[in-house]
Amino acid sequence: MTDVSVSSAEPISDRKTRLLQAEATVNNIILGKNQQVKLAFSCLLAGGHLLIEDLPGVGKTTLAHALATVIGSRYQRIQFTSDLLPADILGVSIYHRQEHRFEFHPGPIFAELVLADEVNRATPKSQSALLEAMAESQVTIEGKTYQLPKPFFVIATQNPLDLVGTFPLPDSQLDRFLLSISLGFPSPEVERELLTVRDRASVLQDTQACLGPGDVLQLHHDSQKTHVSEALLDYIQALLAESRNGRWFTAGLSPRAGIALVQCCRSFAFISGRAFVIPEDVKAIFAALARHRMNLPQGVDISVDEQIDSLLSQVAIP
Repeated sequence: MTDVSVSSAEPISDRKTRLLQAEATVNNIILGKNQQVKLAFSCLLAGGHLLIEDLPGVGKTTLAHALATVIGSRYQRIQFTSDLLPADILGVSIYHRQEHRFEFHPGPIFAELVLADEVNRATPKSQSALLEAMAESQVTIEGKTYQLPKPFFVIATQNPLDLVGTFPLPDSQLDRFLLSISLGFPSPEVERELLTVRDRASVLQDTQACLGPGDVLQLHHDSQKTHVSEALLDYIQALLAESRNGRWFTAGLSPRAGIALVQCCRSFAFISGRAFVIPEDVKAIFAALARHRMNLPQGVDISVDEQIDSLLSQVAIP
């Protein structure tokens, strides 16, 4: 993996060009999922974490690895299983008898991009090891606090809850994920291409970094300057208020989710090449932001996505 140096004095246009190159590179690996890839980059630039819920074998792990490669970051994959312990994630202190001291050995959480693979196959105790890390970019072990690298981006994959051996993530943990996406099965045309072109793993091996960790931090700063008009803020507040109407969901979106929505809309508009947010950005982000935070009322027999589409149709676009 090639590291790409960065200077904050570099013109924003140059950084943005390399960002778009990184997005195009990932799209060349994850075929036919341009919108999901764009959402993943938006989540990264907004400083959040990403949850991917889907069946095994549709490219969740490949997407995480591709993102880590193009941003030139340290990448660690943690395979969540029922016997995983918090120390397997965070690290452990080893006692040196001759020196009469403990030495901390960092766990895989100390990387810029961490893939928590099949996160809902671990027990709640192990799942909770991610909470402080995702919320505060730090971990506390044996009373001592350790800062995590910057940027720090967690991508967690989750199997559908009706599969055997899964433990549902609590609401407090789900809320730590800014966006939730699903890749789904490829279209027939894309699937034919996957069957006939080079294996995705070999393509990934030949992929070079387009950005560096410093670039990601600077692009986060750049993207959050994207203008959000008063009318757009009124629209976002109307969506938040409508989500709290009991006829849609058991509980609506929190103020923290509203702040995350604004941040992610800014990064989505930035990647789209605009200096301002438009209502279509909000609609593109809203479903991915709300999907994992919402529970349907009893007796509702439609999906969460269908309910979100209905909610969006009820709020007037400015």
